[in-house]
Amino acid sequence: MTAIDIDNERLPRHIAIIMDGNGRWAKRRNQPRVFGHRQGAKSVRKVVEAAARLGINNLTLYAFSTENWNRPKHEIKTLMKLLVNALKNELGLMMKNNIRLNAIGHTDMMPTNVQQELQEVLDETKENSGLVLTLALSYGARQEILRAVQEISHKVKNNIISVENVDDNIINKHLYTQNLPDVDLLIRTSGEVRISNFLLWQIAYAELYFTDELWPDFNETSLHKAITDYQKRERRFGKTSEQITG
Repeated sequence: MTAIDIDNERLPRHIAIIMDGNGRWAKRRNQPRVFGHRQGAKSVRKVVEAAARLGINNLTLYAFSTENWNRPKHEIKTLMKLLVNALKNELGLMMKNNIRLNAIGHTDMMPTNVQQELQEVLDETKENSGLVLTLALSYGARQEILRAVQEISHKVKNNIISVENVDDNIINKHLYTQNLPDVDLLIRTSGEVRISNFLLWQIAYAELYFTDELWPDFNETSLHKAITDYQKRERRFGKTSEQITG
């Protein structure tokens, strides 16, 4: 698949990706997991550049989940180091491609040096007007929804919001993704067919695309293939085909 096969008039506004398979990719090559994570970082660069070239408005990557804190300490340390290096090394790429970095999740749980580097890149790119690249860091969808419910409940209790006015819009405003549109296309690599606590509210009407490719093998062609598949689907949002086609 190439960009020529893609209808630029029907691009997904928001693509989210569960980047899975770094460890298995390394294991198949008799290498330590960190080797897979390093190769996975290269795939991130390829996919981000490809999305920017296509004119995708929003790309959200599941970089580190709340559950990932349960991994071995040495692996977490390696992942944090890779994240800091990526933020430092890719700032030039983001500025060159007019990419604005965004972050969602319980980011205050990240190590201090990660938080500092992240904030620097957020500040440096905040005026960029192209692709919004969102990193989900220490993120879990259930925790996000719980946090929103608690905040809304507090406001109802203090008569800031009335119960009758709590609707989809109010909930959206209390999510980490309040400034992002709903996800149109969710991609998961490595052959796993599950959501893994990622953007549960935001993917309510997303098209789901699963591929057997491990994340380090996912590239620009892979992204084009996923978008082409998305564009072949009829998005009805609860309506009938006849209502959509008019």
